[in-house]
Amino acid sequence: MKKLKVKQTTWNLKPLFKSDNDPQIKKHRKIVKKESYKFINKWSSRNDYLKSPKVLKQALDEYEKWISQYGAMGDEEAYFYLRYYQEQNNPKLKAGLGVVQNLSNEISNDIQFFMLRIARISQKEQSKFLEYKGLESYKHFLEIIFNESKYLLSEKEEKILNLKSVPAYENWVNMTEGILSKETREILDENGKRKNKNFSEILSLTTNKNKRLRNEAAKALNDIFYKNGDIAEAEMNAIMADKKINDELRGFARPDSSAHLNDDINSKIADNLVTASVKRFDISKRYYRLKAKLFKVKKLQYHERNVEYGDSIKKYSYQEAVDMVSNVFSKTDKEFADIFQKFVKNAQIDVYPKKGKSGGCFCFQHLMSQPTYILLNHTGKLSDIFALAHEVGHGINNELTKKENNALNLDGPSFTGEVSSKLMEAILFEEILNEKNEKLRLAAMMMKLNDQIIHVFMTAAENRFESEMHYNFREKGYLSKEEIGQLHKKYAIKYMGDSVSQTTGSENWWMHVSHLRRFFYNYQYSSGILIAETLKSYLKKDPNFIKQIKEFLSTGSELSPSDIFKNMGINIENKKIWNKGIDEIEELLNKTERLAKKLGKI
Repeated sequence: MKKLKVKQTTWNLKPLFKSDNDPQIKKHRKIVKKESYKFINKWSSRNDYLKSPKVLKQALDEYEKWISQYGAMGDEEAYFYLRYYQEQNNPKLKAGLGVVQNLSNEISNDIQFFMLRIARISQKEQSKFLEYKGLESYKHFLEIIFNESKYLLSEKEEKILNLKSVPAYENWVNMTEGILSKETREILDENGKRKNKNFSEILSLTTNKNKRLRNEAAKALNDIFYKNGDIAEAEMNAIMADKKINDELRGFARPDSSAHLNDDINSKIADNLVTASVKRFDISKRYYRLKAKLFKVKKLQYHERNVEYGDSIKKYSYQEAVDMVSNVFSKTDKEFADIFQKFVKNAQIDVYPKKGKSGGCFCFQHLMSQPTYILLNHTGKLSDIFALAHEVGHGINNELTKKENNALNLDGPSFTGEVSSKLMEAILFEEILNEKNEKLRLAAMMMKLNDQIIHVFMTAAENRFESEMHYNFREKGYLSKEEIGQLHKKYAIKYMGDSVSQTTGSENWWMHVSHLRRFFYNYQYSSGILIAETLKSYLKKDPNFIKQIKEFLSTGSELSPSDIFKNMGINIENKKIWNKGIDEIEELLNKTERLAKKLGKI
């Protein structure tokens, strides 16, 4: 296999615009507004598409074309969103993003009549549209709209909610993220020299193999959280208040109801998943007990619970990470490898952390016509290779969906999206398990378990924490940072057990968790892992199963998650399905304990 050489490690955004000051931006803005209001002016005064399936087909085709090429603000919105996450403290980018978001909201407000009016089609009439052959490619899209209709408000009220979303939610979240990303502290490096580190670098150092370094990093983070505690408190209360208002206006029974609706599942599926994980917290407690023994300590400090286990400090260059992922994908499916190679060659991956850049990782797709972009913060850990495989999994999902679907079915729910990313991680792990060196294999197994513990058991604990936080807020009207912190600590203890010390300051670490701002998002990682493990086992038994996997990855939102997985032999409405996945985690833990004993490590 020809080696894939990395030539550029920052995004090439020229397919969108050449620079922040590209004169084409204003020209593009005019085109987007023109095309948007062309549709709005044509259909806003008509109601025949609400009576005739044939006319609705025409309207949806035109709407799909608009979504495919422009969306609310087209390439401009994508460009400034991505640039903002590269430089969160750049005032010009903040201003550019603010302008485009305001214009996007304006167009969204003016065009939302279309979906709202379709949602008002009476139940008696709905079957006429759902059974019309000409609308077959839009069938589930319409089913979702009809299902959401009971929670929609009037057109004027929906406009108000859209207009307030930026000042009532987005500005608060962007403020906190921006403030944290701007924080720097001097940290002693491996050579004993003090160096200024940004927030994402400090956070990464908490998992460094050097205990002094990670202790210093934890001390710095605790200081940052203590300094910005009042800000995070105000932000969290503001966005919880905004959510409470929205939920009450729409008539959602629970704080997490809207998340389940957006994921196209019923709440019972999510409840069964979380409950199954909570009932098996003994597994996560066993894992941390094993990890403490491997590190020869009675208890792990809170901040070092995710330190990679291994006898030697090994750094993986980004080139090595690319080589490993490319090799694994080539063995699995040629199209997977081709898509990944395109991402690397076209500079669609922003690789390294830097001051002002957003922490964490994500995969971004906005319109059918735009490239997929991936953000990483590669620091050389083995887990960074899995982060690459994870985000590329999302990217492969994006590309296959674009290839096989229309723009209205492009964005599948996160409930299915996280399966694609976790499946690619699972495939990569199978390759690493072929490692003959037992010490390295033990390290890889511990790393895999760590990820599973985080994304199955920690997410279950955080789901319960998040739920109780919202219920407490709705009862009391305001929660102090201390109240939120103690609640966070309560659920951390539940899944970690007594082998992890809840050190002073750890109760504040909720302040940087971006998923808490996305409201009840975490459980999707759990479903992703548990379903991905099942698909991986099928693939091991029959390599031809890759055809069904690719069909799933191409589906988007054309089917509900229940129907997608049912077609693959997995019934997610059966609570027992989750225990099967959890059993797989327990079996890996059993094997890891046996290998650790064999090597005399415990």
